[in-house]
Amino acid sequence: MSSPKDWNTNVIAEFRANQGRVGGPFEGAPMVLVHHRGRKTGRELVSPMMYLPDERDRDTIYVFASKAGAPTNPDWYYNLVTAGQAEIERGTGQYPVVVAEVTGDERDRIFAEQARRYPGFAGYAEKTVGIRTIPVLALRRS
Repeated sequence: MSSPKDWNTNVIAEFRANQGRVGGPFEGAPMVLVHHRGRKTGRELVSPMMYLPDERDRDTIYVFASKAGAPTNPDWYYNLVTAGQAEIERGTGQYPVVVAEVTGDERDRIFAEQARRYPGFAGYAEKTVGIRTIPVLALRRS
């Protein structure tokens, strides 16, 4: 069984080889590579993620710190919130983004839409009931 790091490395390579598209469990899903710096290590990191494009603003996308329904948030979430900025690869382009956490009714609306489109996210939310609310981050082109 491969480690999460190996799995991410393979997804990143496939993304770059196929103009931002990947197969397997992500077949047809919008994917983005988020470049961020470890808040403790200072290392540059790249995390592949599914995203939801904003309906009204083509320069904004939403990412979800689901960690497949684990009881804790992923490290990348803390790195992005701490830095307040990142860079993304979307399709064949790469550009800087400003990071903002989405909360309240807006967060609930956006998460519900992602769960409607990709039911696995509803399953992740079920796993975290009473433990944590899955964070939603807006990434806006800067």
